[in-house]
Amino acid sequence: MLIATSLCWLGWGMILFTINPTTTNLLGFSLFFISLFLAITGTAAIIGFLVRFILLKHELAFRSVKDAFRQSFLFAFLMIAALFLLSKGLFSWTNLVFLIIGLSSLELFLISNKKVV
Repeated sequence: MLIATSLCWLGWGMILFTINPTTTNLLGFSLFFISLFLAITGTAAIIGFLVRFILLKHELAFRSVKDAFRQSFLFAFLMIAALFLLSKGLFSWTNLVFLIIGLSSLELFLISNKKVV
C-alpha cells in the first residue's frame, strides 16, 4: 500500500507540473482529480491503519485495514468533492455541511450494517 500510494503521489506531481490548467480539457482535469483522489485515499488509509494498529491491538489487522480504507475513501471523496465545487465556483459552507452530513450518514449506515462474526 505504501508503494502504491507513493506512485500515486508521484503521478499527481507529474500531472500537476506538466498539465496547464488554462489550456487542458476534461481529460486533464479528470487525471488531476483521480490521481489526487487515489493519493489521498492511500495516505489516509495508511495513517488510519497505523493509528488503529497502535491504539487497538486486539483487533485483527485485516479488519483494521478494511475500516481504514473505507473511511479514507470517504475522506478523499470529501476532499475531491470540495475541490471540484471550488473549481466550479459552487463551494459554500452550506454545501460542505450537506456533503459532510451525507458522508457521515453513509459511514454510520455502513457501520450499523456490519455482520457480526
